[in-house]
Amino acid sequence: MPQHNLPASKSHKGRNMNIQRRQGGFTLLEILIAIVILSIGLLGLAGLQATGLKNNYSAYQRTQASLLANEMLDRIRANRQGLEAGAYDNVDSTVTSDPGCITSGCSPAQMALHDAHDWATRLSDLLPAGRGRVSGAGGNSIFTITVMWDDERTGATGTDCSGNTAVDLTCFTLSTRP
Repeated sequence: MPQHNLPASKSHKGRNMNIQRRQGGFTLLEILIAIVILSIGLLGLAGLQATGLKNNYSAYQRTQASLLANEMLDRIRANRQGLEAGAYDNVDSTVTSDPGCITSGCSPAQMALHDAHDWATRLSDLLPAGRGRVSGAGGNSIFTITVMWDDERTGATGTDCSGNTAVDLTCFTLSTRP
């Protein structure tokens, strides 16, 4: 019997080695699958991060637009004589010249031109493709202040505020009585 135990023991060891070899392959396959799943998860996380940054920047731009609209409203309120004379009735941010009267004293109409120039400069500095317009009918009427910018960075230039960001700029509108 001692001879019979020796070959059985060798035979048992051989089976253990074959099982270990097969299990080693499964372990590598499991690691590979885990790496693939982890990679997909990390790519998803990176996508979420990019979307979050884009939305955060868009919210920042909307905040700037709101502040710029309110800034122009404050400028209108500060120049009551210019408002009543109709100097703010149709202001467009394409105003390029500053009357240069700040140091020497401005008339209400010149102050309105200065306000429009300064506002146009701030719009273009703070918003991509930033533009704006003010419309009203002087005195006690309702004024509409519209701030426009290229929120999606599509190269849009339209000012119709249609909501189609491929064609028109994104718009923020404030309507009030100064």
